[in-house]
Amino acid sequence: MPEPEILSFDCYGTLIDWETGLLSALAPVLARHGRSVPDEELLETFATLEAGAEQPPFRAYAVVLREVIEGLGRRFGFAPDEAERGVLAASLGDWPAFPDTRDALLALKTRYRLAIISNIDDDLFARTARVLGVEFDWVVTARQVGSYKPSLENFRQSLARFGAPSDKVLHVAQSLYHDIAPAKSLGLSTVWVNRRRGRPGHGATAPATVRPDVEVPDLRSLVVLLGVA
Repeated sequence: MPEPEILSFDCYGTLIDWETGLLSALAPVLARHGRSVPDEELLETFATLEAGAEQPPFRAYAVVLREVIEGLGRRFGFAPDEAERGVLAASLGDWPAFPDTRDALLALKTRYRLAIISNIDDDLFARTARVLGVEFDWVVTARQVGSYKPSLENFRQSLARFGAPSDKVLHVAQSLYHDIAPAKSLGLSTVWVNRRRGRPGHGATAPATVRPDVEVPDLRSLVVLLGVA
């Protein structure tokens, strides 16, 4: 793997513990409607619905999340009200970072320029940025690009903004589907942060079959791997 100059990160699932955030937001909705759904079934249903809602034509991620809630209602037999349709977007700024995220980013920032490439709206990411507490050199959102990963356009526009060739960028992400597969197809080196190691299923991200260049269980391991620690 060549020495990178820029580390680009997926955000939700990689830096932010979005599965905890999703489950915490959805549990009260299901309870109000008398529904009990196992966590893994709920996360995998979310993954399917989100991937479908992100297909063209482009809609803001807040709209995607509303469509996911509506889809969950159809799947599990309840009719969400207006407040419930907005619960995921409303709660997103409270979703926690993984315990290793901030320290790892601060360490990596001493050697590399850092970027976010995320399927998110700018205003929603601004709330997450306060949770992360780290300044990025670039933030490239789906709203800016007008498409959602795994579209290659999100990565092409990111590379154009970086002003760097693909062999100088290392993309770090939890989602094989949204990130590792498209990044590799454009020649980026990839690190799969396997946050779900040891857990069954694919969780809140759609499955994909692709081999990353490197697999680590967390960001602390990435810091050690790159010799920054």
